[in-house]
Amino acid sequence: MTTLIEVDELAALLETPEPPVLLDVRWRLAGPPGIEDYRKGHLPGAVFVDLDRDLAAPPGPAGRHPLPDAEAFQRAMRAAGVSAGRPVVVYDDADSTAAARAWWVLRYFGHEQVRVLNGGYRAWTEAGRPVTDRTPTPEPGDFTARPGGLPMLDARGAAAVAERGVLLDARAAERYRGEVEPIDPVAGHIPGAVSAPTTANVGPDGRFLAPEELRERFTRLGVAPAAEVGAYCGSGVTAAHEVLALELAGFPAALYVGSWSNWVSDPANPVATGEN
Repeated sequence: MTTLIEVDELAALLETPEPPVLLDVRWRLAGPPGIEDYRKGHLPGAVFVDLDRDLAAPPGPAGRHPLPDAEAFQRAMRAAGVSAGRPVVVYDDADSTAAARAWWVLRYFGHEQVRVLNGGYRAWTEAGRPVTDRTPTPEPGDFTARPGGLPMLDARGAAAVAERGVLLDARAAERYRGEVEPIDPVAGHIPGAVSAPTTANVGPDGRFLAPEELRERFTRLGVAPAAEVGAYCGSGVTAAHEVLALELAGFPAALYVGSWSNWVSDPANPVATGEN
């Protein structure tokens, strides 16, 4: 099973007797919550999952979007109809930023059959596929959350990867350089990290670049098959997108879930600015 799924394949699977569980993960860092978009229209059978509530624990020193507690995540996924033996497809508006977070957390907690709709809701509607405003009532799932399905970094681990491997900073380049910081209290980046904005992982239509293009991009940034690779962002959301893109390119990578918001919560952690 591949990590991505295209519109036509998903449409065909939704017509089968045992369709995948479909999760709508539309989310905005600022502006109206994703549930409002969901209520206006969503893929038939899709259940809304709230990134802030279901895919993260409350913000604090661990970061703005720390990893959810296993029991709480299990409860949320069961309520959405997620079961261990049933495939899951996640989608957001278009570029898979929020969907990648759902993909990563589900995989981290042990679900092995998770795919991301390439191009998201936009690709679905542009293909003329049907949408609905009806909210389904899914049968409760039996998913059991077991941590450790994907590699994860803490602050010390991220610093080690920056020193001996390749630590990618998924934020906008100006935030990496420390020229602006619209959210966190300190501007800059983890010393030794390499700027790699996630916006370069997708095309104008929000779909991921081809694997060979992603492989070429990450190779230019210093990633190699034998290298230890990690990724971080502001709060662990867009960095999951980076990890997904790296997987598409054939490079396994660890996610620093706490990311910059956790790093700067400890004044002892060093901060770098400017180009790498």
